[in-house]
Amino acid sequence: MAETEVRVEAGAPRIARVEYGDPDALALIAQVQEEYVRRYGGPDRTPLDPAMFDPPVGSFFVAYADSTPLATGAWRRRDDVVAFGSAVTAEIKRMYVVPDARGRGLARAVLAHLESTAASSGAVVMVLETGVAQPEAIALYESSGYTAIEPFGHYRHSPLNRCYGKDLRCCSR
Repeated sequence: MAETEVRVEAGAPRIARVEYGDPDALALIAQVQEEYVRRYGGPDRTPLDPAMFDPPVGSFFVAYADSTPLATGAWRRRDDVVAFGSAVTAEIKRMYVVPDARGRGLARAVLAHLESTAASSGAVVMVLETGVAQPEAIALYESSGYTAIEPFGHYRHSPLNRCYGKDLRCCSR
């Protein structure tokens, strides 16, 4: 199952690094794609290669309560995106919390874990794409120190796209 497991705090769900093709990861990816269909009318079509999430160039995580997968989040290196004066960036992908587990701080814990593991792997800046139909995600990122950056990525020309970044040198948790 997981190569690395980290407990966020005593009694809290554990966050485990898994392969992109892990059955729990694939199930949560399918759920987040369904969410995109509901919110945007179609799935996220960003081209992704599972190898993008293999250390040291990326990592994919699932958060569990006991053996139940509740959330997912991943990062991949993006040396082609410049933010805060650095091209040593990591992009957040596939952040998702199942509906029954929302509102418990799990997304914030996964986000902090992504920041920590990406920084430990050498990333200087975290970047991400989200969209206007995800106000909860925008609120999470803004309240976690992310600020708007120049559009990048697959949807950079979409009026629904919003891009954010955080300088990990000054704002690490």
